[in-house]
Amino acid sequence: MPSIAELLRIAESILASAGIAEPRREAITLLSIAAVKDRTFLYAHPEHMLTPPETFAFESFVRRRADREPLQYISGIQEFYGLEFEVTPDVLIPRPETEILVEHAIDLIGEIEHPVLCEVGVGSGCIAISILHAAKSATAIGLDVSAAALGVTRRNAERHSVANRLELLQSNLFDRLADQKFSLIVSNPPYVPAKDIDGLEPEVRDFEPHLALTDGSNGLSIIRRIVSEAPGHLSPSGRLLIEIGFDQFEQVRIMFDPNLWQPPVFLPDLQGIPRLIAAKLL
Repeated sequence: MPSIAELLRIAESILASAGIAEPRREAITLLSIAAVKDRTFLYAHPEHMLTPPETFAFESFVRRRADREPLQYISGIQEFYGLEFEVTPDVLIPRPETEILVEHAIDLIGEIEHPVLCEVGVGSGCIAISILHAAKSATAIGLDVSAAALGVTRRNAERHSVANRLELLQSNLFDRLADQKFSLIVSNPPYVPAKDIDGLEPEVRDFEPHLALTDGSNGLSIIRRIVSEAPGHLSPSGRLLIEIGFDQFEQVRIMFDPNLWQPPVFLPDLQGIPRLIAAKLL
């Protein structure tokens, strides 16, 4: 059987040829997953021989990654806001910029004694679960049109011991929601215009769920529905937080009826791009 050093050398070459930006680092990560050994062991024992099942698993992982399947779907895990989340092709892979939404949400509900929040399009649950993990007195409802996504959310909620404070409901936006009012509504909706899908990285275009990426139109229709329908589900002075596309802030700003909302505030992502809109009912 080949040694760790030999396997890594071959894998690095395959991944580099496939256009993977950091082939050595990703090869080591894949080998760590396949062999169930940490990086320290791999670096310290380049002569170590893997078992046939470990070698087979590693070769399978390398082929999948060379086909541009995201590393997170191969490992089944993505870290977000200091927590590990299960991810599958049924949900979007959590992005670092979405942590800004979580931080702002936690700040907003910090002064509320028993905040109740709603996440529209809960996906993996990374937003709602991270908020609940930090805000121990909060409860939440997570809405998603995908039953498979809700299954991922449920497992992540159990993993992080917040399942007793998170109700899940299969719903197209607010359609199946009763008349309960919320302190805060949060959403990372599908905002990628349909015309931009073909230009995305293969990892996103070919593997992440299009239902969670785009509305099939200009990327604004679902945001518009959320802004329009949210007032009916917010408590007095309730707040709405939505992640938006990098060039959408002007189009989204005018969606807010000044007779219902205070002027919305836009918050930048790590690159200084307006990525989050925060609004409060009058």
